[in-house]
Amino acid sequence: MALNPNEPSFREEQDSMGTARVPAQAYYGSQTQRAVDNGLRSGLKPPLALIQALALIKRCAAETNRQLDLLAPNLAEAITQAADEVAAGRFDDQFVVDLYQTGSGTSTNMNMNEVLASRANEILTGRRGGRDPVHPNDHVNLGQSSNDVMPSALHVAAAKALRGALQPALARLHRMLAHKALTFESIRKIGRTHLQDAVPMTLGQAFSGYARQIELGQERLGAVLPRLTELALGGTAVGSGLNAHPEFAPKTIARLAAISGIAFSEARNHFEAQAARDTAVETSGALKTIAVSLVKIANDIRWLGSGPRCGIGELKLPALQPGSSIMPGKVNPVVPEAVIQAAYQVMGNDTTITLAGQAGNFELNVTIPLIAHNLLQSIHLLAEAARLLVERCLQELDADRDRCNHFIERSLALVTGLVPLIGYDRAAALAKRAYTEDKTVRQVILEEKIIPAEKIDTLLG
Repeated sequence: MALNPNEPSFREEQDSMGTARVPAQAYYGSQTQRAVDNGLRSGLKPPLALIQALALIKRCAAETNRQLDLLAPNLAEAITQAADEVAAGRFDDQFVVDLYQTGSGTSTNMNMNEVLASRANEILTGRRGGRDPVHPNDHVNLGQSSNDVMPSALHVAAAKALRGALQPALARLHRMLAHKALTFESIRKIGRTHLQDAVPMTLGQAFSGYARQIELGQERLGAVLPRLTELALGGTAVGSGLNAHPEFAPKTIARLAAISGIAFSEARNHFEAQAARDTAVETSGALKTIAVSLVKIANDIRWLGSGPRCGIGELKLPALQPGSSIMPGKVNPVVPEAVIQAAYQVMGNDTTITLAGQAGNFELNVTIPLIAHNLLQSIHLLAEAARLLVERCLQELDADRDRCNHFIERSLALVTGLVPLIGYDRAAALAKRAYTEDKTVRQVILEEKIIPAEKIDTLLG
């Protein structure tokens, strides 16, 4: 933010601890400044999706408090306008507290309260900052505590990201994989187990397996949503609801649901909703499982497309960019490799969330900013990975039928189809002879006149 040379560089603001010097043009106030001064300088900030969700909650809270005659209409309208502006990204640069802060997220909640109060005061008086007529605690934070509003913001942000980004991306990926399963259903290839040749199958069958993995991932996410859409709002400090109007939470959550289109509901038990972050852990577990699926799919595509001369080469990956700074003509599977790396990050995030989910004692988990960062990053990474896989790999992915047929013909595992006719031991002997003499199974069968030539294709599978 550019400074006006005609204004002082700092202003002084009062709070319960005394006076703090705040940049003159900042919308945040003294408590935010103290958090900045006392915090890490990691270069990381709470995710903007969390900030936007928090602004949405503050907007709905102001409207509810006005309806309940707890907040004057002019103050409520100013807070609502300020919250809409924050949610639209107008004040992103004013959220300056480091990610690694007090574990309840109180510093970020107060950063929001002060920005909204400051902007509301500007709307009402033309004067930025201060605590009058809109006070960050008494008015913006009315009926709330960091301990219930921050877990609620985490759930709102995660649910919105799932619904708005990841679920549509997974649905598109599933459709594309199912389409490829149909496209490749007539292409026979050799199966592989333990990295060794197995019996024949179709390429379409392999892709149907990939499609089912993603379908199951979608189901796992869907199963989490009923718990993720429960909000801690209304529990205030420890879950008892002290200082909150009994109608504050249901009315505010109903507004959240109406605005977002997501069926948010009040937590069945406020003490669980504030003391534990088990739902975030569960959600992360579902995300990790999807990441595992993506690694399997991307790795298979990478291996099946290896070559082009000396690898498996059953798939033809789209050539996107030069693959080497020293080897001319080399093209690498850049998209599958990017997807794999993103998925590994999600797995690492899950480990962090698992540890963080245990942190804190008694009535509050104290790692909410960290959980929010990792959970929302995981959702974003998986949505982007799914998008990239569809747009830059699967759409143009093709099969090499000749290569697939070549490997089937060369496979020793074809003798498996003869076991019902000649028994396991004799079939094994045929495979051994074919391998030793560098012949195909078909050649050995014809030489030993085991079955009529016209029946070979049927029995070899």
